[in-house]
Amino acid sequence: MPLWALILVFIAVPIAELYLIYLVGDAIGVLPTLLLLAADSLLGSVLLRSQGRSVWNRFNEAIAAGRVPRREVMDGVLVIFGGAFLITPGFLTDVLGLVLLIPPTRSAVRRVVERRIGQRVQVGMRPQR
Repeated sequence: MPLWALILVFIAVPIAELYLIYLVGDAIGVLPTLLLLAADSLLGSVLLRSQGRSVWNRFNEAIAAGRVPRREVMDGVLVIFGGAFLITPGFLTDVLGLVLLIPPTRSAVRRVVERRIGQRVQVGMRPQR
């Protein structure tokens, strides 16, 4: 991962989160802001549980049908990240968490991720010795 991406993830995102929390708190008050942050963390845990269960069931169905659960594994990873983002306090990460937990948007993200991974992975055969 390039240095600029690490700086963005570990410095810019938390600063942006704090600034947005400050703006929301200024607009609606401290207590409603704290309650909103707590509510979206609870929503995140509920969504994580339900979507995780759904993905796990589809994973087991794929295995039982004898097919490779490629899509189900990717969905599982996205659900875990989505839940982690929603449980983390902050509004920006909440939006990203919702995008990863809601099935229609998660499938769009999955397609983008699969394309990016496909571009980076070169499939080829090594010559036999």
